Amino acid sequence: MRRPVRWYALAVAALLALPGAAPSAPAVSATPPASADSAAAPPPRLHVAGNRFADSGGAERRLLGVNRSGAEFSCVQGRGIFDGPVDDASVAAIAGWGANAVRVPLNEECWLGTANIDPRYAGAAYTSAVRDYVRRLTAHGLTPVLELHWSHGRYTGPSAGCADEHASCQKPMPDRRYSPAFWSSVATAFKGAPEVVFDLFNEPYPDRAVPDTERAWACWRDGGNCPGIGYEVAGMQTLLDAVRATGARNPVLAGGLAYANDLGRWLAYAPKDPAGNLAAAWHGYNFNACADENCWARTLGPVADRVPLVAGEIGENTCAHGFTDRAMRWLDGRRASYLGWTWNTWDCAAGPALIRDYAGTPTAYGAGLRDRLRALSRAAAAAS
Repeated sequence: MRRPVRWYALAVAALLALPGAAPSAPAVSATPPASADSAAAPPPRLHVAGNRFADSGGAERRLLGVNRSGAEFSCVQGRGIFDGPVDDASVAAIAGWGANAVRVPLNEECWLGTANIDPRYAGAAYTSAVRDYVRRLTAHGLTPVLELHWSHGRYTGPSAGCADEHASCQKPMPDRRYSPAFWSSVATAFKGAPEVVFDLFNEPYPDRAVPDTERAWACWRDGGNCPGIGYEVAGMQTLLDAVRATGARNPVLAGGLAYANDLGRWLAYAPKDPAGNLAAAWHGYNFNACADENCWARTLGPVADRVPLVAGEIGENTCAHGFTDRAMRWLDGRRASYLGWTWNTWDCAAGPALIRDYAGTPTAYGAGLRDRLRALSRAAAAAS
């Protein structure tokens, strides 16, 4: 989600200059197996089958759940790694809503352990914490969706989130300096855990900087020196290639322009995936440009006809759930996936936040998603 600065306090200490080359990320082992006493079935090993996700037996699967924000900002602000608890009880609460997936935003500088990050929260400390959280999610039968949320690169153009070159806010595109190294490391860490899904970049918005739509889409796919963006960009093809070069065949998501709200030219510019495991990501909020059924049918429908469609974030800033109810109905009709923003105890109007506490008490906004997920979970259980 595009976040005004007021949502997260920026670090008050001056950040140190980064070294000239991307540091080597610490080694991270593949996801440990679920605990033996866990009652939950392990999450499926997904692959793309036409315009659906399927498990190893060929049965159709959808990703339905929540986002768990925190690991993208807490570390760079020197406040820890996560925002709130990520223990077994907090994960069980997510599963108790009937969710089957959790999207986990990450920070590339924290993962790679660059010099500006407090070493208590960087490198091995950060990757170990993420690995442990992935283990807890899978132990409860939840599919982890790991995504690059905050990245390096100085951008001060239209809709800039900050003037800082470090990964302390959203940037319009991933950077060539660190983002490919981030994905190479993440993919190496989890290529032995095919139940983990990768989301290449949170909310691209090169269209705010690049003067025309076609050039913005070309920047999105190919990267390079994009007009209006003051750092060298890593395009979606470069990031996907970094993932596949490790041997990882995990499903990969790629979100479109306008903070992932515009998929109008996604099919024409989609990166080439030699593994055939690429899906489209879309974000939908009540305040976005594409926020009604006509736009969804016109721009999302053709994409959903060809590849799996994942609404990686849906939400609204009304503290109600009228918009998300409409979005979920439409997405259900297309057998698409969706994950609500966000499983954090923030102000539901400013966040928007799904919960009042980490036991899973919903806000008025979150109640809509909880009720829909539980109904779908009950229906799936009855059909099995």
